[in-house]
Order: sequence, then C-alpha cells, then structure tokens
Amino acid sequence: MDKDKIKGIILENQAFVRDIPLLKREIQVSPRFNYIFVGLRRAGKSYFLYQCIQALLGQGHTVDEILYFNFEDDRLDGIGLGDLDLLLQCYGELFRYKPFVFLDEIQIVDGWEKFARRLADSKYSVCITGSNAKMLSREMASVLGGRYLVQNVFPFSFKEYLSISGIQTDAVSLLRDKNLIVREFESYFYNGGLPELRYAQGAEKRMWLSNLYNKIYLGDLISRYKLRNERAVRLLIKKLAESIKQPSSYTRLVNIISSCGMKVKAETVADYIQFAEDAWLVFHVENLSAKLVERDAVKKYYISDNGILSLFLSDPNTSLLENLVAITLLRRGNEFFFYRCSDFEVDFVIPDEQTAIQVCYNISDEETKLREFSALRLLGKRMELKVYIVVSKDNEELVEYEGIQIQIVPLWRWLLS
Repeated sequence: MDKDKIKGIILENQAFVRDIPLLKREIQVSPRFNYIFVGLRRAGKSYFLYQCIQALLGQGHTVDEILYFNFEDDRLDGIGLGDLDLLLQCYGELFRYKPFVFLDEIQIVDGWEKFARRLADSKYSVCITGSNAKMLSREMASVLGGRYLVQNVFPFSFKEYLSISGIQTDAVSLLRDKNLIVREFESYFYNGGLPELRYAQGAEKRMWLSNLYNKIYLGDLISRYKLRNERAVRLLIKKLAESIKQPSSYTRLVNIISSCGMKVKAETVADYIQFAEDAWLVFHVENLSAKLVERDAVKKYYISDNGILSLFLSDPNTSLLENLVAITLLRRGNEFFFYRCSDFEVDFVIPDEQTAIQVCYNISDEETKLREFSALRLLGKRMELKVYIVVSKDNEELVEYEGIQIQIVPLWRWLLS
C-alpha cells in the first residue's frame, strides 16, 4: 500500500475522531486494559470507540497520540495482514509517540488476530470493534489468549435515550418533566434503544428495524454458519419471541418446529439458539430453583432490543414489559435468574442484591395483586431477601403484605432508578 495515502488517512482520522459530536454512553472502561467492544449490530460500538478517544483527549493527551483506522474505508480495500504493520510504520514517520491504537471493523482483514496479539504483547493500548458476523465474544476470549477484555455495548438505556433529547433525570427534572419523560418512554418501550432509530419517523422506524433484523438473520446467522434450514431458524426465532414470559425447553421447541413440517433434532435447536445468542439477538435466563443439570434444559429467552421484539408480536405490551426489565438487568451486570417451582413463580431474582422482581402490566386488580404478592412472600420464605419489587406499566404504590414491604413502581421510573 502507498505510504503517503496511509499517512493522509491517519491525519484525516485524527481530525474526524477529535471533532465528532457524541452522547456520552454509560459504559466504563479502564485505561489499564485492552478491549474488544461487542454487541448487537448498530448498538453504537464505533461511537463508543470515539468516546474512548475523546476521553483521552480530555485527560490531556493530544490527538497526535491517536492512531485510528476504520477498515471499512474504501481507500483500504485489499489491505492484508502483511500491511497492518505498515500502519505503525507510517504513524512512526509522522509522530514520535507510542500511539493509542483504535481499530474499527478490523475483522475485514483475515488473520487480524495475530496483529492484535502482537500489539498487546508490545504493550500498546488497544481498543477494537468488529462485526458480529466475524467476531463473537465467545470466540475472542480464546483467540486473543486473555490479552483483551470483552466489553458489551448495549443499545441506549432509557437515561441515555432521554439525554440525546436533552432531558435530564435528576430529582427535580423527574418532578418537573414527568409528562415529557412518560411520553418519551412510550416510544422507547415500543421502538427500543438502538441509536440510529432516533432519526427515523413514523413507519420508517419499523422499516429500519426490519432491515436490521434481516441483516442479523441473513448475515450473522445464515451466512456465517452456512445454515441450510432457513425456515426452521426463522420459525425458531419467531417462537422464542412469542414465548417471552414462559420457559422453553429444547424438546418443546423441536415439537413446535416439527409440527410445521420441518424435522430438526434437539441438538440442532440448541445450536441455532447458541448462534442467535452469539449474534446478540437473543439471551437467556436460568431457573434458580432448578438443579444445576436441569438449568440448561429449560430457560427463558429474551430479545436484545424491544424494537426488534415488536416486529414479531401483534399484542406486545406484556411481553415488551418483561423483556425490557430483562434487558436492563443484563445491562446492569449482576447475575440474575427466574424462580419457578410447583407452587409459584417469580420473574427475576438477583441473589447478590437479595432482590426479587415481579413484572405485571396492570396490578390494579385485587386478584392480580394477591397472586404477585403471594409469590414474592413465598420466595422470601425460601431465601433471604431484602427488596421486593413489582414493576408495572403505570402503577405506583408502597404496600405492606404479610410482613414484607413491596414497592410497586412504573417501568419508566424503575429504568431510571
């Protein structure tokens, strides 16, 4: 490759990453580690890379210390593994620093892992993003031999979603702007938090989400894994989406697919689900009450963004409510489960926080209250709990029930807690 062209790209990229406007994400990284940023397509991995760069500039580093390349740049077409070292050489001819290295969409270069390992071994500070179709967190942990931390980048939280519209979430703003926040929540609830969706209007939102899902389905699943039974995969994902709120076993899913005339084995279904999880389309939650050997057999499955889930459902409200709670718990990082036994079921349990959460769209009815409260009380007799919550769509109340205090909180407020 031409050295002068590479030097020009280095200088151009430095100006680009310095000046691009950003919404600061609620993601924390440490300067002591190298990172690979992974997550659902279009969740904002590249923009978080820019945020890391601008954080360095805010700490007093100069833009001359930044070496950033986006390998989707058409001027880098044909770049190979042997050319990657040329990037460092060209930088070294421009500047005297040991740069902070940022490599965006590097999976385009076959064998890039060798270069990434060498950078880490040579004590460079490195951050990498890549497409789910070629780089998956499950693989990267072994390929890069512990030299990099895998950092999840999720779609916008509700707080981030409000921030992009200039809406604050401090205590005063929650009182003053409550109606505005609730209106914004309705859009977030149905359309999800993928950043680019904020710029779509009306029917464009569903069209954009449909196109994104097809890219994930065709690119990250069918093409990557060379799956031949496309109809079975599509039906499986549809059934997982329709089964939010209830546990699913491989046997049940096999029977559903087989009833539609497509023969698959339980092992095949398990593989398909793992592929969907690797592509960040789906994630699972295990049953805390089950024996360890049984936890893998029956799980609850959730979709990684409410907007994508909405594509599959005609009456989505109750499923979207529970799905968004699950997404938020996953984002917050604590290990969580559901609890299901012959006597009762609790939607989410966070053992480390001694917290139990029920999800109920409308809890105004007395019979519904009794059912949800009773399950929480029964769980409190089986394990030590300090916090009992019912997340609803709109209800808000503090209730005493058989010696425990239960917080009924609307989802929008719980998301901001």
